[in-house]
Amino acid sequence: MRFEVKAVISGQGTVHLELEANSEAEVRRQVMEQGGMVLSVRRRFSGFTFKSRTHFPLVHFSQELLSLQTAGLSLVESIETLLEKEQDASNRKIIQNILDRLYEGITFSQALEDYPQAFPPLYIATVRASERTGDLAEALTRFITYQTQMDFVRKKLVGASIYPVLLLVVGLLVSIFLMVFVVPKFSAIYDDMGSDLPWLSLLLIKWGQFVHERGWELAIAAMALIVLIGYSVSRPTFWAKVMQLLWRIPAIGEHMRVYQLARFYKTLGMLLRGGIPVTQALEMVSGLLQPHFRPKVAAAAKHIREGKTISSAMEQEGLTTAVGNRMLRVGERTGLMGDMMERIGNFHDEEIARWVEWTTKLIEPLLMAFIGIVIGGIIILMYMPIFELAGSIN
Repeated sequence: MRFEVKAVISGQGTVHLELEANSEAEVRRQVMEQGGMVLSVRRRFSGFTFKSRTHFPLVHFSQELLSLQTAGLSLVESIETLLEKEQDASNRKIIQNILDRLYEGITFSQALEDYPQAFPPLYIATVRASERTGDLAEALTRFITYQTQMDFVRKKLVGASIYPVLLLVVGLLVSIFLMVFVVPKFSAIYDDMGSDLPWLSLLLIKWGQFVHERGWELAIAAMALIVLIGYSVSRPTFWAKVMQLLWRIPAIGEHMRVYQLARFYKTLGMLLRGGIPVTQALEMVSGLLQPHFRPKVAAAAKHIREGKTISSAMEQEGLTTAVGNRMLRVGERTGLMGDMMERIGNFHDEEIARWVEWTTKLIEPLLMAFIGIVIGGIIILMYMPIFELAGSIN
């Protein structure tokens, strides 16, 4: 990322700089290293860019760091080793700056805070909790397990949706091909038959004539519509409205709620096992949930601070299911609340996986039937005049 910086540097006065950095904190540190003081920092947006953005491999980084820690290397030695083997320039820069901060005596969690785009708050909180106990390896193990499980569920949901979406796209493309290229050819053939045709066939013929006469205008309008749809889909507000509509559908909304609860309890369980207090963990987890969940989480944290049990606070705010509430009570009796919350998350994940599998098996034949009806209907309407003509000859 590029930043426009206004700063005061000794011997140069007020200057305007353009610096390449991963965060605003890194920009300020670069200016301070030059003996300057930052007056303002503004990120520079240069419009569309075709350069791919490198994604920091957090899980892979954590796995390698865990292996080095388990082998007995110190944290600084582990980071030095990871720096030596890293090939990507952007990732090397992040690791190098973290290493520099460690040389300065800064804690590992504080060094990670300079790169929020690479290290999420949950990761930083997990590392910070491990600094109090002195067991970084255990914290990394918990986070890797958590992230692997979350990625597995996400990939399963995406994989289940690929075939229905592909089927729908192919069916749409075939329908467009028939309507744009095939139907106009047939309309020219049937033009002389007049009003003896069925009214649906007449509509197809009118459509064919329209495409033939105003094809370029139709193409321009279609391109504009595609650009508008693409722009709308890329906006967060569009997906927020789509999610609101889905939440209002009872059958889908309830399962989306269960999916959110699964993420909620898995993340909360990981933080509790890391030694983070439940009220602080609730505040951290709140940002991962849908907006309408967040006031409920804040209210549950308030109830817990007032002395209520975790299970009663969650039940009062609708943040649990019947099975989940019973498991929370067991966790309160045994004192293993972190483990019990992770079990609740796993239980709900299995429930969502069964629902996705059942829904996919139902949607695929329904989509095939719908696409077959649409394409078959277009073909029948195109050939219906021929059937009429053959009948009149007989």
